[in-house]
Amino acid sequence: MSEPSYVCGRTDSPLFYRTVGDVLRLAAEQWPDREALVVCHQQVRLTYAGLYERAKELAMAMLALGLQPGDRVGIWSPNNSEWVLTQFATAQAGLILVNINPAYRTVELDYALRAVGCRALVLAPSFKSSDYVAMMRSLLPQGDWAGGDGVRSGKYPSLEFLIQLGGDLRQGFMSFDALCEAGRTADPSSLEAVEGHLDPDQPINIQFTSGTTGLPKGATLTHFNIVNNGFFVGEGMRFGPQDRLCIPVPLYHCFGMVLGVLAAVTHGATMVFPSEAFDAEAALRAVATERCTALHGVPTMFIAELDHPRFREFDLSSLRTGIMAGAPCPIAVMRRVIDEMHMREVTICYGMTETSPVSFQSGVEDPIDKRVSTVGRVHPHVQVKIIDAEGAVVPRGSPGELCTRGYCVMRGYWEDPERSAEAVDAAGWMHTGDLAVLDEDGYCNIVGRVKDMIIRGGENIYPREIEEFLYRHPKVLDVAVVGIADRKYGEEVCAVIRLREGASADAQEIVEFCRGQIAHYKVPRYVHFAREFPMTVTGKVQKYLIRQQLEQELGVERARTA
Repeated sequence: MSEPSYVCGRTDSPLFYRTVGDVLRLAAEQWPDREALVVCHQQVRLTYAGLYERAKELAMAMLALGLQPGDRVGIWSPNNSEWVLTQFATAQAGLILVNINPAYRTVELDYALRAVGCRALVLAPSFKSSDYVAMMRSLLPQGDWAGGDGVRSGKYPSLEFLIQLGGDLRQGFMSFDALCEAGRTADPSSLEAVEGHLDPDQPINIQFTSGTTGLPKGATLTHFNIVNNGFFVGEGMRFGPQDRLCIPVPLYHCFGMVLGVLAAVTHGATMVFPSEAFDAEAALRAVATERCTALHGVPTMFIAELDHPRFREFDLSSLRTGIMAGAPCPIAVMRRVIDEMHMREVTICYGMTETSPVSFQSGVEDPIDKRVSTVGRVHPHVQVKIIDAEGAVVPRGSPGELCTRGYCVMRGYWEDPERSAEAVDAAGWMHTGDLAVLDEDGYCNIVGRVKDMIIRGGENIYPREIEEFLYRHPKVLDVAVVGIADRKYGEEVCAVIRLREGASADAQEIVEFCRGQIAHYKVPRYVHFAREFPMTVTGKVQKYLIRQQLEQELGVERARTA
């Protein structure tokens, strides 16, 4: 009988029972003068001692403001030094950081603020085409502005503080810089009292991830979850204080704040942020100028870097390792990264937000064929099984749904026990919805998705969420959203629409209806109109048939992936 598809990660390293604040404090004690944070676009440089002091001052200021342990603090901003400070300050003060995607528009922001009851929101004034301040003000009637430094809203009863980065403050907003300044003279005893009662098992972070219902769910992660995942990701890259990690991926996602920030801080490595959002040339320049030894990115980022017209001008010889994750990795791209970017020890990671996020990672010494064709082996202290539709573990080499159990599994979805129970069963297994195959050596290959999630350039897009929005269009009778293969992004969003009787519309009208209302990456790249959908005998839309037909019509095919 073949060995069952079950693995458990073995290691001699124990799990850490530490808070996120403990991790930074210990790093400051062990490597006080080592450079911790470099933010190129802001010209910011902080040592570990400096980062710890700045974060501690912000934590004291937040407590002096009246925020209490357990309060939710949202952050809506691109990558910058303030994001990193807020990540550590909220952790030190026992506050729960709520990551809000910088691409969110008013509909999504409104839902996020309501769903978790944010008491404070840290926000950039604007980013790209998004005026965050104007969007926030549009959500609050004029009478909700308390005057001075706060808001009082019946619409958002928990929301009290809007903390703005940068200058040009509007009524009701307070200055992030002024708040930090106030922290320098705040009484440290309140922070000491809070830190003395912090528990690594307490929730520390909420990240929104959508599901088949179309409504975002707040995956709730603890100190214990993300500290350990960050540490073991760093171990997988053989990180140490000599390493300098270039982080062009977004901080609002686990890729940035766990695989980036916490992987670095748990090993005394330097974090280098090249730009607010991904820019291929900025990333290449940061690697060359800062002599980075590691680089993170989703496949589309590496493709953009490799194909940049100035690629050959940058000296990337300092690179050794890094992570490619967030989307299926084309084998050809992986080989180019190893050969042309000198990343001979690049690793592939697989996971999901609900598992903090990594459960599989390739090793720096794995054979090249394994590193380009699988997502590696199970992470230390993590259990994985592959099951069939009836829940039985399948033999090695057979596909089935991947389930994960262990320290990395989330606390649950914020105040949503029903959907939490749907995702994590009574035995503690997180059902990922991904189809996987485990080989005889324990290497895992992700072969598909049980659900119809679209992965566009590393962003997880859930069709039902877009479908629910498109149903608001008065001419739309029915809609099915599918992912269409794309060379650049891996997949693009396609909306197939049935119009109401007598109605007429074109693709441009549908796209314009979406723009400015939902995040740009969710706006359909393709819009097709149909009289009917292929259905099962039980009345379910057969999306795989729609996808196959459209890809054939468009003349695109899915790339072979790792």
